[in-house]
Amino acid sequence: MFAQNGTVLTAAAVLALVAAGAPAMAEWKPDKPINIIVPWSAGGSTDQVTRVVAPILEEALGTPIVIVNQPGASGSIGTKAALDAPRDGYTWTANAIANNATYSVTGMIEGTSINDYYVMLHVANVPVVSVNADRPYKDFGEFLEAMKTGDVKIGTAGVNSSGGMAMAAIKEAAGGADLTARMVTYDGGNPAVLAAASGEVDATTQLATEQTEMIKAGKLRSLAVLSDKELVVEGLDPIPPVTQWLPEMPVAPDYFGVFIPVGAPAEVYETVGKAWEEKVMTSAAMQAYASERGAVFDPSVGDAAMAKAMPVVIAEACARVTRGEAVIDPSEIGITCPAE
Repeated sequence: MFAQNGTVLTAAAVLALVAAGAPAMAEWKPDKPINIIVPWSAGGSTDQVTRVVAPILEEALGTPIVIVNQPGASGSIGTKAALDAPRDGYTWTANAIANNATYSVTGMIEGTSINDYYVMLHVANVPVVSVNADRPYKDFGEFLEAMKTGDVKIGTAGVNSSGGMAMAAIKEAAGGADLTARMVTYDGGNPAVLAAASGEVDATTQLATEQTEMIKAGKLRSLAVLSDKELVVEGLDPIPPVTQWLPEMPVAPDYFGVFIPVGAPAEVYETVGKAWEEKVMTSAAMQAYASERGAVFDPSVGDAAMAKAMPVVIAEACARVTRGEAVIDPSEIGITCPAE
């Protein structure tokens, strides 16, 4: 968990007795399928990576794992369904950690925070600004100028999606009101990317993992990655960093993972955490996925996962305040924004 200044106190409090030296807990042996609710449509970044990690956990735990796509309202509908399910260890969710941490800040799910989950992270994803291959923009600088005309339409999975937050961050870094490009919202990253590839919209700011196939197929042209380093994807030319044009723009990797709502028996977290550490964190399949899709394989679990995630959690929660999107102050869920 984290304190008022956003620093880690102790993640995975459900394992506190073990950390304090209590006798080892019994191994959890699930006797029915586990559901992972993906709160986005099939084919998007969360869906993709969850379908890679699920078979690894199936084998480790000895039970089927069912992916349930439940999109809507920038991922909040499926996330709330996972939180409302019985806390017996059989209903999990998957998402970008920043989403789960900011749903209450934007009023999408009342009274929730990242403290509601046992956190397991696998990859860090970065948004990429790409345009339809037939559009005239040759680099991000040209596209940035076009965003000031009001004629540009950008497809995302909603304001709380990685693409929506990327678009808002670009506007903020580049002058806010001067950029009048219009966001067109879809039910997930995959349909947003397909809309850009087909020319229904001019561009997309969704994650690299969602775009690589369309970029490789020549349907999209990547202009910049929201990072301070170029992005190298197998089979593509390096994508230049957005800081080449916006040098002061703050960037932080967006960590994705699988989250188990707290409140289940402690042995659930003990068993699944061990499986994550031994199987997922050493998985060749996960490493290959990251290399091919433009993600960074950077797995962690428990305290380490919470510490790794906090920079993007704090950045996104506080950006909601700056952009006027917050309905509660982040301090109400334990996050204090940096002083201006």
